Amino acid sequence: MKTNNIRLIKRILMTVFGVSICGLSVGLFSYSDLGLDPFQVFAHGTWKLLPFFSFGTYYLLLNAVFLAVIFVVDHRKIGLGTVINLLLVGYMADFAEACLIRWLGPSVDHALWFRVIVLAVGVVIMCLSAALYFTADMGVSTYDSIAIVLDEKKLIIIKRRAVPFKYIRIGTDLICVIIGGLLGATVGIGTLIAAFFMGPLISFFKKTVAEPILRG
Repeated sequence: MKTNNIRLIKRILMTVFGVSICGLSVGLFSYSDLGLDPFQVFAHGTWKLLPFFSFGTYYLLLNAVFLAVIFVVDHRKIGLGTVINLLLVGYMADFAEACLIRWLGPSVDHALWFRVIVLAVGVVIMCLSAALYFTADMGVSTYDSIAIVLDEKKLIIIKRRAVPFKYIRIGTDLICVIIGGLLGATVGIGTLIAAFFMGPLISFFKKTVAEPILRG
């Protein structure tokens, strides 16, 4: 019983910490001004089709649609992490970016190499955060759940072999980038870096950080 309680506490802490630093990573992405993450590109692109909504309202509705789909497909992916993602990540991102602007000044005042470093840190933190709350298995964001469900249910098969998560994630990210870009959303170098490297980095951090923490 004691072991189970310790494991539960670890899962809760991994979820809360993971989602919290996800907000920090989004703020770093925004501050670098080198492109949004793939899902944000998709959201901004499709928002242009429904301009009578504010982006905040549209983003909430978009996530509600994804949430309904995931509830039908695998409701176990909805939990504490999902709620924190929906309600707090946006505010955490705004706070993080505001702090960076206050401490470092506007990003346009800095050289490109500095902004690239900020972007790289944002990508690494975003992947680490995802690995932590994916492994905790207490609910994930509506978009993140797509690749996870496709992986767990072995729904993507090529040459009779299930495609692993890291490649599924690259695929879903690229689909978001292509759709959002075609609809007019801005695609930057940061967007492309995230699309190609987030899947492999999340898998790396799951194996080397998150899973050992949960087992330890």
